[in-house]
Amino acid sequence: MNTIADRLADITAQLDKRVKLIAVSKRQPEPRVEAALKAGHRIFGENQLQEAQARWQGRRSTCPDLELHMLGPLQSNKVKEAVALFDAIHSLDREKIARKLASEIRNQGRDPALFIQVNTGEETQKSGVLPKDLEAFYAFCTKECDLTITGLMCIPPLSEPPALHFALLKRLAGRLGLDDVSMGMSSDYKKALDLGSTYIRVGSEIFGAREEG
Repeated sequence: MNTIADRLADITAQLDKRVKLIAVSKRQPEPRVEAALKAGHRIFGENQLQEAQARWQGRRSTCPDLELHMLGPLQSNKVKEAVALFDAIHSLDREKIARKLASEIRNQGRDPALFIQVNTGEETQKSGVLPKDLEAFYAFCTKECDLTITGLMCIPPLSEPPALHFALLKRLAGRLGLDDVSMGMSSDYKKALDLGSTYIRVGSEIFGAREEG
């Protein structure tokens, strides 16, 4: 039987030691999440703060080695709670969010890994900094807000070959001297690995189709 533990083991076997596998648990039933935990996996990603709080806050005491990643858009009024819960935030894309993150990181004494989301496809409906604005935004985050930026993240357009966007993100990261890139999901993580991804975000390939609603 092809279980969640089997699928985790299969994907993990494809990774070198530098790559982290984020199991995207958003809208997944609790038994599937429990199966991943039982298999020993501890790195999970969520898109919505409220769902993440309900799922993970109570587990911190029993799983102190959990590593939680915020993958979805971050609202300014949720920054305080996000910094308190998450170990990494992949969706930094606005000056207002950068300022609030800087304030909460100082206030809470926490130091989540921060990824700038880049809108590599320049899609009007999608979050992220445009490639042409990335250098200035990075300078704002690091110099004006004194934030430590871990790397870059992207979500390629569905209508275009993802490899083009992965290669672009890797080049942009290199120009900024950043080693880490968060790119690659269930349908394209193998291409992302070929192009140097250090964090892949895999949901359905581990857990199966998400619950709707």
